[in-house]
Amino acid sequence: MTRPDASPTRLRVITREIAPVGDLLSYAAPHDPLVWTRRGSWLVGVGSALTLTAPAGEAAGLADRWREIANAARIDDHVETTGTGLIAFGALPFATDSGALAHLTVPHLTIGHRDGRTWATWVLPPDGHDEPEAPQPIDFGPHWSAAVGPGALSPEGYQDAVRAALAAISVGDVSKVVVARDLVGTVPAGSDLRRLVRALASGYPDTWVYAVDGLIGASPETLVTVENGAVTARVLAGTLPRGADPDADREAALALASSGKDLDEHGYAVRSLVDALTPFTSALAAGEQPFTLALPNVWHLATDVEATTAADTSVLDLLAALHPTAAVAGTPTDAALATISRIEPFDRGRYAGPVGWVDAHGDGEWAIALRGAQFHLAAADEGGIPFTAYAGAGIVAGSDPETELLETRLKFRPIVDALA
Repeated sequence: MTRPDASPTRLRVITREIAPVGDLLSYAAPHDPLVWTRRGSWLVGVGSALTLTAPAGEAAGLADRWREIANAARIDDHVETTGTGLIAFGALPFATDSGALAHLTVPHLTIGHRDGRTWATWVLPPDGHDEPEAPQPIDFGPHWSAAVGPGALSPEGYQDAVRAALAAISVGDVSKVVVARDLVGTVPAGSDLRRLVRALASGYPDTWVYAVDGLIGASPETLVTVENGAVTARVLAGTLPRGADPDADREAALALASSGKDLDEHGYAVRSLVDALTPFTSALAAGEQPFTLALPNVWHLATDVEATTAADTSVLDLLAALHPTAAVAGTPTDAALATISRIEPFDRGRYAGPVGWVDAHGDGEWAIALRGAQFHLAAADEGGIPFTAYAGAGIVAGSDPETELLETRLKFRPIVDALA
């Protein structure tokens, strides 16, 4: 239920440390899991105590609405670590004119695990009469596989879109623009979507694996993390496939690190993020040169950024300032967005938008929703659950349409393999 005008005093929050519970994913809802996990740390939400939504163009207003709710909540947190107390899982649209809604959900129950500790957070009625109930696991449904096919932009159409982007670059409209394409498909009716989450978490443990309101994926790119005033972000831009053997793999990493085209693309993305963070932070530092980051299927150029922000700055405030970065839109931002709107024949929805969680202090972890798919849960019927997956590539002067198409195929691999 969406309750934008609900009294925030309704939230009574209790967090207690509990004994280890084994497979935390088994506590998520099979058909609409709510999950955030990376490197063995987990947050799993169950149910919805409060859901906030906003049109894409008003997503920035969620920061103030969340402050009101957090300030009025009664929180009894005996664990007091990252991810405890009042939290909301969220996913926001890529573009302000998207038909997709910005979405924050406070679960009835959140089970978390980090650094050897396991806890449960309950949101209970404000009168204090109800007591927390022990979490209950749900058996996994049978294995399933998806049918996947071309979307609105075929491989040939994608190469034409890249050529259109190159034309915009050649006349000086933009320096870089990220062009995406889509795949569509269905999974069988009643599919246990936790199986997709498990496949991604097992195959890509160093990524942020997320499941929020039917948006499921494994993102390698941290948009921003805030903890006690410390801000961290990671920029990924520039991609090459992993080599077939150790020697070829080293050559691929060296080729990426010395590629002028990829270094230019990466530089645009880093400058975009640093410029957006600067008004909110102090002591900001970014790596002078990118490093090569190895994922199971690709090498990326990566740069880490660290800064300090004021205590009253929420991670949601930073999302509004940072998104969209040049890594998923282009440079200059407004011109890149206009070019994307002109040459992509679809609404990206929440693809390449922020996904993550926020707590009552405004701390949280947010990634860019990449390497994933949006499951259209409201459209599910006896024929199955439809979904749309997306992947994109950054286009700069010198980009080759066929090479960029191959890059999108690499980026589709995590979600397409997991759906198989």
